[in-house]
Amino acid sequence: MSSPGSQGEPQPVSGSPSEFLRNIVGKRVKVRIGSGVDYTGLLTCLDGYMNVALEQAEEWAGEVKTAAYGDCFLRGNNVLYISALEDL
Repeated sequence: MSSPGSQGEPQPVSGSPSEFLRNIVGKRVKVRIGSGVDYTGLLTCLDGYMNVALEQAEEWAGEVKTAAYGDCFLRGNNVLYISALEDL
């Protein structure tokens, strides 16, 4: 029997969600909001309400880039998830 992840599968990051959120500040992330639109960019700020500030942000609807912003603020109650686009 092979060990988990021995086939080149990505390994989940261990730790708490709070630790993950602290570790992704300053990294490139993808944020999905309730309407299904994705925003990618450099995470510059994240607060306890999940309000998100991105720099060099891009807006994506599916596979189509619909807009680019220097700075972008996403209200926390619209955020479905945040995922890291670079290794932690």
